[in-house]
Amino acid sequence: MTYSDNEKTQMRYARLAGFMYLFVDLAYAAGVMIANRFEVPGNFTETSHAIMRSELLYRIGLTSIFIGALSTVFLAMGLYVAVKPINKNLALLALLFRLVEATMFGLLSLFSFVVLKVFIGSDYTNAFGSSQPAVLVNLCTAVYSDGFIVAGLFFLTGSILFFYLFLKSTYLPKALSAFGLFGSLLVTITNFADLLLPQYHKILHLGILPLGVAEITVGLWLLIKGVNLRPRENGTMDSVAAQSTL
Repeated sequence: MTYSDNEKTQMRYARLAGFMYLFVDLAYAAGVMIANRFEVPGNFTETSHAIMRSELLYRIGLTSIFIGALSTVFLAMGLYVAVKPINKNLALLALLFRLVEATMFGLLSLFSFVVLKVFIGSDYTNAFGSSQPAVLVNLCTAVYSDGFIVAGLFFLTGSILFFYLFLKSTYLPKALSAFGLFGSLLVTITNFADLLLPQYHKILHLGILPLGVAEITVGLWLLIKGVNLRPRENGTMDSVAAQSTL
């Protein structure tokens, strides 16, 4: 099959999106797994000691989360160019939501490095006393946890829109697009439930599994096969020019 210059660009960005899906998921998963290894819930002293014993590894975990946030910009751009011919306005809206997501997660990463200074800085203990740093960290952890959920809602709104556009097209198999859309909607529901019923956080957190599987599968598909542009050549989809007028 021969492609026009616009279609070649679209295919390249789709493959970029596929790679970034995998890279972003890996960066976030690695960062969260590393950081969580050091956390001793409700025990500031033990957490602090664990971090000080391997501060470099903890910083690597926090940096990995920041890299995930930064890389989301490239993922969002790849997805935007890939689905823009379907509906330019919705694609742009999805792009904006994911850029806000990247910004919020980036700020949360910065916040984590600030909290790290409390864990490893004896100056804070001397200044506030032995108990107040623990109270400060607990407060910051609560802010971070809720901020993570809110930032996730921006991610999920963008994800819903992108998977909806894929579902409207024939770029991906319908079942795969529908599974991604279902996973995004499911996590949206569990995130709102987490804000209302935080005591069920651990159970609700399992709702992310279908979306995780969908993103990895879609990432591999886009990276290896790209998007199916043949229907556009057969005239069964609107042209790029026609969609850009919406």
